[in-house]
Amino acid sequence: MSETPNANSAYPPSYYAASRNIVRQPQVLEGAVEADICVVGAGYSGLSAAISLAEQGFKVVMVEAAEVGWGASGRNGGQIVNGLNASLGTIQRRYGQQTANFIGGLLQEGAGIIYDRIERYGINCDLKRGNIYAAYTPKHMDELKAKQALWRNHGMDDHELLDRAQIRQHIGSDVYEGGMIDHSGAHMHPLNLALGEAAALESLGGVIFERSPVTKVEQDASGATVSTAKGQVRAKTALICGNAYLGNVVPELTARVMPVSTQMMATEPLGEERAKALLPTDMCVEDVRYILDYFRLSADHRLIFGGGVVYGGTDPADVEAKLRPNMVKVFPQLKNVKVDYAWSGNFALSFSRVPQLGRLGKNIYFAHGYSGHGITGSHLFGRILSEAVRGDMTRFDTFASLPWIPFPGGRMFRAQYSTLGSWWYALRDRLGL
Repeated sequence: MSETPNANSAYPPSYYAASRNIVRQPQVLEGAVEADICVVGAGYSGLSAAISLAEQGFKVVMVEAAEVGWGASGRNGGQIVNGLNASLGTIQRRYGQQTANFIGGLLQEGAGIIYDRIERYGINCDLKRGNIYAAYTPKHMDELKAKQALWRNHGMDDHELLDRAQIRQHIGSDVYEGGMIDHSGAHMHPLNLALGEAAALESLGGVIFERSPVTKVEQDASGATVSTAKGQVRAKTALICGNAYLGNVVPELTARVMPVSTQMMATEPLGEERAKALLPTDMCVEDVRYILDYFRLSADHRLIFGGGVVYGGTDPADVEAKLRPNMVKVFPQLKNVKVDYAWSGNFALSFSRVPQLGRLGKNIYFAHGYSGHGITGSHLFGRILSEAVRGDMTRFDTFASLPWIPFPGGRMFRAQYSTLGSWWYALRDRLGL
């Protein structure tokens, strides 16, 4: 969305903020602090890296402009979907078989990190297993069959194809041609996951400063300095994990990704019987169109429905008006249902749709650009950042070596260019191409 996080930023009026189970007392950074590692951004990437490092005995300090999970980590669809935005087939064509084999071997690792953290630290975030890819057309089904075969070639055999009758057992709608279950996927309450991970980090001795917008990040031969309006952190290494909400704090990173707004809403509580009629097996769902919809049930039997993108990170004037027609198309029985919450949030899009890992100078590392697949990708890349800090550069260097492709038109015209592309793909979606 268009707002920039600052020291007065409250959580957006989302269902997640209203139902969070941890209410923190933010600690503002004041004065000088020293650490081994300073992490900028208290979202999934930063939390994943920070926990991994704190578990290894590093002194970790995290600095967040607003509050833990304020950005995409606390606003997203809550769907633990394996893989990157760019498919394995695309990665193979662009970067070769060796890179595809490498990436194929770790596509489910991000989800594994999440499941392990939830169990290890007792995080209460309403975890439920299974996610469904829903197909509108026979062509979509062909794509899912190819995806299943490709993932099997990389040792992943968790996908179950569904015909029209079978998907009806999981989704109370007649609009789908079929689909595919990923039994290794899941869904959860994303803000409660972030807040639980923050508590886990603090239990390991990590320190989190919130409501402390970073003004600059500098480095010299001996380390990095992260400055805010009221203080600074001096550390051996800084990790930049601001993603779509980093702004211009690190100018070298600003043009590498583009903020893209996506919208969500949550209905009134439907009651167990009515909710079960919509999603009998309580799995999350996303369709396989380019401009997709995604939905799932909350723990208190609401339908949480998301979709729509706005390039450049601006919000639609009326989120509910944008999403309701899509929801009613899938579930006509919800035509008159009340919507209790509607909100927007940004994810960071890279032109290649592959996340970026990199290093600025000797002492600053970064990760961003998950392109709508940030829940699992951020946890994986956070771990890889931690490996690099500890001296194991193997996986970091593989990703860092992938070429960064700038957006055509540069910063000024990147949103317009991407909007034209989205119109073209939306037309293909409508025509079933």
